[in-house]
Amino acid sequence: MGGALTRYRVIAWIVGVALAVLVLIGMPLKYVFDEPIVVAVVGTAHGWLYLLYLAATFDLGRRVDWPLKRMLLVMLAGTVPFVSFVAERKVTRELGATAPTRTPDPVGR
Repeated sequence: MGGALTRYRVIAWIVGVALAVLVLIGMPLKYVFDEPIVVAVVGTAHGWLYLLYLAATFDLGRRVDWPLKRMLLVMLAGTVPFVSFVAERKVTRELGATAPTRTPDPVGR
């Protein structure tokens, strides 16, 4: 589960940053200054990255046996600005608290 959680966390942050750039920088540039290049580039990148986010969320959800409703809510977090950060934090806290702690193997005498 550790690898799946790490993949989810990384892509959640990347998607969140891309969406924030799109909304906070790209949209004002497009609609106020008539410069659509940021929306074209970052919007396309966000779309492809969101697909990776969906795959990572599905992978993590299946590994930790989330119900379908929970998985869909976490997946939707990548479509609302800044919510992917909140969802990532909540998921990490929940799964970090339930993850078994590893104790080191005893060293030979």
